[in-house]
Amino acid sequence: MSYPYQIKSLEQYREDWKESIENPEAFWGNIGQHFQWKKPWESVLEWNFKEPSVKWFNGAQLNITENCIDRHLKDKANQPAIIWEPNDPNDHHRMLTYAQLHLKVNQFAHVLKNNGVKKGDRVCLYMGMIPELAIAVLACARVGAIHSVIFGGFSAQSISDRLQDAKSEFIITCDGAFRGAKDIALKNVIDDALISCPFVKRVIVYTHTRSAVSMIKGRDVWWEDEVRKVETAGNPDFPAETMDAEDPLFILYTSGSTGKPKGVVHSCAGYMVYTNYTFLNVFQYQPQEVHFCTADIGWITGHSYIIYGPLSAGGTSLMFEGIPTFPDAGRFWDIIDKFKVNILYTAPTAIRSLMAFGLGPLQNKDLSSLRVLGTVGEPINEEAWHWYDEHIGKKKCPIVDTWWQTETGGVLISNLAGITPSKPSYATLPMPGVNPVLVDEKGNEILENNVTGNLCIKSPWPATIRTTYGDHERCRTNYFATYENLYFTGDGAYRDENGYYRITGRVDDVLNVSGHRIGTAEVENAINMHAGVVESAVVGYPHDVKGQGIYAYVIYNGTHGDEQMIRKDISATVSRIIGPIAKPDKIQLVSGLPKTRSGKIMRRILRKIAEGDIENLGDVSTLLDPTVVNEIKTGRI
Repeated sequence: MSYPYQIKSLEQYREDWKESIENPEAFWGNIGQHFQWKKPWESVLEWNFKEPSVKWFNGAQLNITENCIDRHLKDKANQPAIIWEPNDPNDHHRMLTYAQLHLKVNQFAHVLKNNGVKKGDRVCLYMGMIPELAIAVLACARVGAIHSVIFGGFSAQSISDRLQDAKSEFIITCDGAFRGAKDIALKNVIDDALISCPFVKRVIVYTHTRSAVSMIKGRDVWWEDEVRKVETAGNPDFPAETMDAEDPLFILYTSGSTGKPKGVVHSCAGYMVYTNYTFLNVFQYQPQEVHFCTADIGWITGHSYIIYGPLSAGGTSLMFEGIPTFPDAGRFWDIIDKFKVNILYTAPTAIRSLMAFGLGPLQNKDLSSLRVLGTVGEPINEEAWHWYDEHIGKKKCPIVDTWWQTETGGVLISNLAGITPSKPSYATLPMPGVNPVLVDEKGNEILENNVTGNLCIKSPWPATIRTTYGDHERCRTNYFATYENLYFTGDGAYRDENGYYRITGRVDDVLNVSGHRIGTAEVENAINMHAGVVESAVVGYPHDVKGQGIYAYVIYNGTHGDEQMIRKDISATVSRIIGPIAKPDKIQLVSGLPKTRSGKIMRRILRKIAEGDIENLGDVSTLLDPTVVNEIKTGRI
């Protein structure tokens, strides 16, 4: 397969970007011709940001799995589609060719149908990073069910919240998962979640860790048993369900500025075209290259750049079950050496944590196969960028610093590897189809360069969020109501003299911890569940490894334990309710919080104290109790 819409020069980039903004229907209509459709579209784009309503390739019919698997069988049947590296380097890796992936996805589509799953049903996936997760995702798409993958680190309460929101009656999980030296009892967590979800009809369990699990008659079935039934019946082919372009493909929950997680909905056609286009252009992917995205499929990066982007391009995608520091800090470099990886796409957090181990883990590791490096999840600081460039890329590999969100489906701003200029700590230029603007607090567009503002997008791209599941008004108020006729990203950005963008961080109440978005309200709600907590306020602060850490100010009136024990108890509560990913890095016990006379917590002041900027707190005289600020300053951790 050739990639006729791959950008080959800076001049072409500028021409394509201009055409995509001036005539998006012609631009994306041309790209859409390179996919497999069951029925052509009636219109390329219809949109209105006030509603909001966005429709791409409206009237077309397709199935995304035919574009990710079936159409490659003629020329790539024996090419690896997925390479899987296990948590333990002593265990065997696995390779699934396109032909093998086709067989397994078809088999599991039959399993889903046999267990009552039909088009439009929501299916929750809570699994480890194993090939069966990718198989299950694709099988859901093949039968027309809406998949909702939940990251394996979330707690039973978090799963229950998501199951109830999506009304997921079907769950696919594993007995357990490996993560570094830990075994995570996934099925046990699901069992705890289902106590409050009696509507769940079926739980399909894949055997991975061989740990003891409870299997409830009539509800729980083994993956392997169900596949055997399909094999016995013969005829493994499963005709792909016909989907309308705007039918939902998946729901992926993301933290919001209120405590309740919101289910971001992406639809079939636009998401497919955009993830494919960005994968091919950002990384300048070449046929048969090995693409190693280190993300978890529980996050949008795994959806778009482990599964749908690479597979729709007929690429080879490498999945990794473990963590970068197990059994030692050379694990990434071993994998690159072992599989001759060409593209490495990872998070700045991982780079910073590996930097701390020095250059020893890089000794005798052959990284010469690498051609492109990428970062995702948060802005990369200059020191980490230069370390990555010098020691991993040997100054020969372009680094693509990608900025995007769960809601955007794919990369919105990034340099294109070796084609458009890079600049350390800058995402640089928008993708074709993306028209970014900076606005001030009142929504006025800032036209000049060398300025900072709130980052918005003027018009839709194919993978624009369609809605928040079951609550379209929440989608409107979160993304489209802040500034008229604009999509508001929630991020601030700086634009330099060349028009390059550097993301400066969240401007709403959402933290970016190790590339994962966590709502402050969600963490506060969890802290406040602790029996001794009266009230709490959570802010972000600069963290050397995570980018942003979680700093919690807590009013506590319990009598149990000393301060150290109280902090541990609060952390355990957050871990239980949300998951370990949301545990505060610092917990400061305080007698009060800085509030206005109307009762609003002045998080601006708390943020400055957490950052150590205690001399520039501004006017505190208007607070209900200004003396509390001095106490918090004095007790800062």
